[in-house]
Formats: sequence, C-alpha cells, structure tokens
Amino acid sequence: MSDVTRGRNAIPINSGRLWARHMQLAQIGAIGETGNCRLALSDEDTQARNLFAGWCRDAGLVLHSDRAGNMFAVRRGREPDRAIVAAGSHLDTQPHGGRFDGISGVLAALEVVEALNDAGVETDAPLAVINWTNEEGVRFAPGLLGSNWYAGAIDDVTLDGIRAADGVGFADEAARSGWLGVMRPADLPMDSFFELHIEQGPVLENAGVQVGVVTAVQGLQWLDVAVTGMDGHAGTTPLDGRRDALLAAAAMLVAINDAGRSEGSEARVSVGRLVPATDGPSTIVGAVEFVIDIRHPDIEVLERLQAACTDQCQRKAAQYGCTAVVSRRLSVPPREFDADCIAAVQNAADELGFTNRKIASGALHDASNIAAMVPTTMIFVPCRDGISHNIDEYASPEDLAAGCEVLLHAMLSRAGLS
Repeated sequence: MSDVTRGRNAIPINSGRLWARHMQLAQIGAIGETGNCRLALSDEDTQARNLFAGWCRDAGLVLHSDRAGNMFAVRRGREPDRAIVAAGSHLDTQPHGGRFDGISGVLAALEVVEALNDAGVETDAPLAVINWTNEEGVRFAPGLLGSNWYAGAIDDVTLDGIRAADGVGFADEAARSGWLGVMRPADLPMDSFFELHIEQGPVLENAGVQVGVVTAVQGLQWLDVAVTGMDGHAGTTPLDGRRDALLAAAAMLVAINDAGRSEGSEARVSVGRLVPATDGPSTIVGAVEFVIDIRHPDIEVLERLQAACTDQCQRKAAQYGCTAVVSRRLSVPPREFDADCIAAVQNAADELGFTNRKIASGALHDASNIAAMVPTTMIFVPCRDGISHNIDEYASPEDLAAGCEVLLHAMLSRAGLS
C-alpha cells in the first residue's frame, strides 16, 4: 500500500502493484534495458492489449471496443444508467520510446478501480478504464487517431481508408488484433474524463512539485516551407552570385527562433525536419523543404507567430535571392479544460497533501479531443530530466503513486459515494 494514508477519507492504492505492472508491460516490445517499441496494432501492441485486458477481467471489469479499436473496461456503479466517469490514456509507444508515456495513464486508471475493489467501495456512477488507439501516430496517421474518431473529427470512411506506410489498412489491423468492435460513442455516455500522464518536460521536477494540475493543452500549427534557389557548383560560383536555398533556410531557422523568443517563455517554435533536394558536398543546394512546428496556449499568439514565421521566411528568401512558399498543413487550436474537473484534481491534491501547481500541456494528448465532448482534464507527474519519447524516460514509483491517488479522489468526486 502507499506509505502514508493521507486525507480524511483516503482510499489507499497499491503502489507496488502499480509499479510491477509498468515493469511487466515493459517486457513487451522491449528495447535494451529500459526502452519500448509497441507501434499501434502491431503484434507487440496486441500482446500488451491482451495483457491489459486480462488484468481488467480479473478486476471484474466488462470489456468493450469500438470501430477504432479503442478499449473500454467498465466497472458497474450503483446507478448503472448514469454517465460513466472515465480515465485512461494509451499503450502504444514511439519506435524508441519508454515505459511510462501513455502507459502510466492506463495503469493508474486500472489501479483506481482495483483500489476501490480492495477497499470494498462502490461508486454511484460506473467507472471506465480506456486505452485509446494509435495516440502516437507513428504507424498510422494522424496521431490521436482513436480519440479523433471517437470525438467525431474523423468519420468512418476516412478511418477505414487509413493505411500505414507499408500499405496495410488500419481496419484490417484492428480486426487482426481482435479489438475491432462495434460500439459507438453514444453507447457509453461519459460524465467526465481524466488522463494521468508523465509531464514530458522538466517544469514539475525543476520546481520540486509532485503533481501537475493541467489547465489546458496548447495549440499547434505546422507550416510547410518550400525554399527555391538554384543549383550550382561550389567551386566555381562566386559567393555573391549564388541563390543558395540551404543558406536561406539556415537564416530562416535563426529568424523564426528569434520570433518565438520574442513571444515569451510559453512560445515554442521548432524545426525538426529539413530536407535539401541534393546532398552533394560540392553542390550549392537549389531547393529545400522544412516544417515549422509552432505551439502556444493562446490562440492570438499562435496566429501571430504563424504570421511572423511566414514573414521571416519570405524576407530571408528574398535576401538570399530565393523564393519561399509557406503553407499551413495542420492547425489545432488550444484547448482549455473543464473548470470543475480542474478543481476536482486541485482539491484532491491539496487534501491528500501533495505539492502541486497548475500547468499547461506542451504536447497533444487524447484528452484534448475528448474535452470537446465531455468535461475533461489531466494530471501530470514529473519525469526525470523532462525526458520522454526516449528509452531513458523515467518516472519514480512515488510520483506515479501520488498521481494515482489524486486521480482516484478526483474521479470519486464525479462518480459519487452513497
């Protein structure tokens, strides 16, 4: 059990069981000593789903799945017709991912149910533990696929037409996994949704805080930039006569970074993919393409950053004798979470005696899709050095247990006890 039972009516979780299940799940698709690769609906993901399903059945939960392969494990309430109080995250990982990203949210939600079972506690409303399909978006695009479909952002025809890079169809792989279901979102109405997750950043750890009360998910825009100059010979073309697209792109990267910094500490402007048309060591590059990733929790600042980045790209292109075409590929608005759910998490953390702070999520999560449908929020726990999407990703047993206790009591505030 947890080392200390906090609060007036605290129900203890089994932190040893929670940790052991992280370690057992990490054996599936293991990379080295601490890494994982379980791409959505792969053999490894299916094995993890089946292990999770076995734990759910052992806990007396009834399993359902839908057209997107999302898994719902339901614990009956005293009032079975009430809308469900749900929690969860995802079991799929990055190709060189860790043991906690997404997984912790699923296992913490399961531990909530098992802690209630251990204590002999019934809730008025039913509870559900959810595993959303293809959150990472590595094998199938887009990411957050299962929750996007559930929230109505992707229709059935589009979902069935999605294929992996190797040509395999999403629907075929969902069927092969055994988790292609017939449930529709309306078949299991939700009262609320909570998602526990590692922070994936250093803020909580640097502040020495145990729990993050997540207020929002920041917005995201992707800009495709195509820079055109002219190929040339590196040995014969004078520097002042060149139209070097790679040089222009380099200047753009510096300029857009400066634009991001000018908007304050919450702004994020990044370029993670830059592709020159040629890669010869003695060639002046005539064309370059790259993607700008812009994030901010304020929609006005997000739009301002897009305009600034577009302007800087065109200015730098002209400065180096090139042209730049900038187009918006993706736009996800910021999502504010429900005030009552935020308060439920805040109150639980305070009453249980955990240090906490409010925080916005820099990464996208399934919760941002579900928040469009039902009251939703998230709980963050620290991860060492802010590392995630990496085999060195680590969250301590103590921090996971703290987040799980907060999750339990936040869910109880919605589900009710007679």
